[in-house]
Amino acid sequence: QVQLVESGGGLVQPGGSLRLSCAPSGTIFSINAMGWYRQAPGKQRELVAEIGSGGSTNYADSVKGRFTISRDNAGNTVYLQMNSLKPEDTAVYYCHADRLRITNWARGHDYWGQGTQVTVSS
Repeated sequence: QVQLVESGGGLVQPGGSLRLSCAPSGTIFSINAMGWYRQAPGKQRELVAEIGSGGSTNYADSVKGRFTISRDNAGNTVYLQMNSLKPEDTAVYYCHADRLRITNWARGHDYWGQGTQVTVSS
């Protein structure tokens, strides 16, 4: 069973940086779009950033100019570079894969990572 494996979360001071990574745990055929969502305590999960298979990107207004999403050349690993972090960025960050196909004859399915905690505090 393929899973999305995230890494890179942690505790950072305001103004600091972190880089999140997410990749499938096994060999797959393709992924359409990939993205990062976050959920703070008592709040709904929200989109942070997403990147299409062709490289087009979309960001939440709250992170524009501070966060950058990217994918590796194979298109199966997604990164989120987070700069100028603020306390309000504190949340559990989840990786999402849209229409992940394990083989070229399989249907695509959505996958979620297990979440990685990002805490911004002095």
